[in-house]
Amino acid sequence: MRRVTVVVATIAAAALIALGASGCGDDGDALTIYTGRTESLVGPLLEQFSEETGIAVDVRYGDTNDLALLIDTEGDRSPADVYWGQSPGATAFLAGEDLLAPLSQDVLDLVDPAFEDPDGRWVGISGRQRVLVYNSDLVSETDLPDSVFDLTAPRFSGEVGLAPTNGSFQDFITAMRVLEGEDAAREWLEGMVDNDARPYANNNAIVEAVSRGEVPMGLVNHYYNFRFLAEDPGLPSRNHQFADGDIGGLVIPSSASVVAGTDATEDAERFIAFLLSEESQRYFATETFEYPLADDVPAATGVPPLDTLAPPTGEQADELGDIEGTGKLIAEAGLN
Repeated sequence: MRRVTVVVATIAAAALIALGASGCGDDGDALTIYTGRTESLVGPLLEQFSEETGIAVDVRYGDTNDLALLIDTEGDRSPADVYWGQSPGATAFLAGEDLLAPLSQDVLDLVDPAFEDPDGRWVGISGRQRVLVYNSDLVSETDLPDSVFDLTAPRFSGEVGLAPTNGSFQDFITAMRVLEGEDAAREWLEGMVDNDARPYANNNAIVEAVSRGEVPMGLVNHYYNFRFLAEDPGLPSRNHQFADGDIGGLVIPSSASVVAGTDATEDAERFIAFLLSEESQRYFATETFEYPLADDVPAATGVPPLDTLAPPTGEQADELGDIEGTGKLIAEAGLN
């Protein structure tokens, strides 16, 4: 079976909050981009796109899910031309609401089909693998688990950090619900609670805690530890990959789409193609340590090549769960 990118459909019912509009205005001549990526990370790319093409960009930064809900609320009145999400769940939600336009084949051909919507409504821009970061001064490689399910064993009691409110963690749990079953996901969550898993606010906090020995290990996206090591190569934090096919090694893409109803389709697709250009993809590899998803652009030095990863496989589907259901399951398990 071929590798599958797990896409999570969010039907979050949380009330839509007012979003900060850093760099956002009402310039009808500009390409309007709603993005869940942070300004400090992608701002240089947006500036470069404008400089190279002469196309002005009007950017609304915010939470990925909130921006998707905003587009849904705005409907035909939405000024958004491009939606660039951090997590695949919100993108799948918009696709399910018919709020994303099909991309041209020229754009889709820039990425392996494993990292795009079967109906052509989104395309992957960069990827992240789920890993176990651990402190090599406290944990021997021989003691590391083969499967994420092993972490509920008594020998790991109080030794694992988690970020329950993090989008990638929730994508991981949603994928577990679909590929392993609802009961298996509930049992794992309850097992982690019973095993005194330690909650943290986000992936950065987990890597920091592991590096200073506060907790021996934690579940994160691969690139966070590479960023820490780039700043301080002497840190004892290391990434551990789970066995081939284990749900703990899920590969999650960020993605970009053209918003349905835009009158700037050509410029919107030009922007997405720019994100998939060799120069932009190398930026993601070397500056953020994420996986480039365009053909023939390698990962950063030291990062395991994308084609060596063996994430879980299953049947391709447009939707493989919902974040609202996952959030409820996490809360019911008592992990917060």
